[in-house]
Amino acid sequence: MTSESAALYVVPTPLGNLSDITRRAEEVLRTVPWVAAEDTRHTAPLLKHLGATARLLPAHEHNEREAAARIVERLCAGEAVALVSDAGTPAISDPGTRIVAQVRAAGFRVIPLPGPCAAVTALSAAGLPEPHFLFYGFLPTKASQRRQALEELRPLPYALVFYEAPHRVLETVDDLTAVLGHRTLVIARELTKLFETVYACPLGEAAAWLRADPNRQKGEFVLLVSGNQEEGDQGESDRVLKILLAEGLPVKQAAKVAAAVTGAAKNALYDRALQLKG
Repeated sequence: MTSESAALYVVPTPLGNLSDITRRAEEVLRTVPWVAAEDTRHTAPLLKHLGATARLLPAHEHNEREAAARIVERLCAGEAVALVSDAGTPAISDPGTRIVAQVRAAGFRVIPLPGPCAAVTALSAAGLPEPHFLFYGFLPTKASQRRQALEELRPLPYALVFYEAPHRVLETVDDLTAVLGHRTLVIARELTKLFETVYACPLGEAAAWLRADPNRQKGEFVLLVSGNQEEGDQGESDRVLKILLAEGLPVKQAAKVAAAVTGAAKNALYDRALQLKG
């Protein structure tokens, strides 16, 4: 393969297992004269492993505008550049968005390569029932802002996908529990690495599971939360209650049976049955 001159290649790199790199990504990294990297110290061993001789440009969150200008200079000189992050796909909760935008604005081609992405990898093993998902990435680091963001997400019926760092995972899970309530949480950590874990549990039990073993709090995390089903649950509860009440069951007994059928709280169903009967 011959890399196209004066193009920016967006190249996903392995999350941990080097065998996950695609043949096309290898070919691009071996062929381009320049690689723009989130951390050149992290990327240099990967290029050495691949036998690539490209020169490295730093392109991280603190110099992204300057890096974009340097990349455009290389493209103007007719040279191809590959953009990589430390792991996974650039510009997905990683630096790269501004670089891609400036390269496109300068009139050069951006060529995306498919490959590793922690969010999609975790989602494929989560087993959540929702047909749609919302990828949020990293929540705010301040507790008040994090809870406000979760309040805005709470009504959505989609599976929610977050990234989190190990030193914040406990407080984030606590806030997920406090704001989102009774849902399923899937914790995916160290994906593709030696201590990979994908663990599903009720959201309210997740903090205790993490605290039970300090090793469970290590690594990079993807947290996946099932969507809000309150409206769907209410509709099903109403349907069951109406059938039971129409059959002549007393309110108390209808609520008890409906609770057994739907899993909803009996007291709440009793109050709702009174409303329906009234």
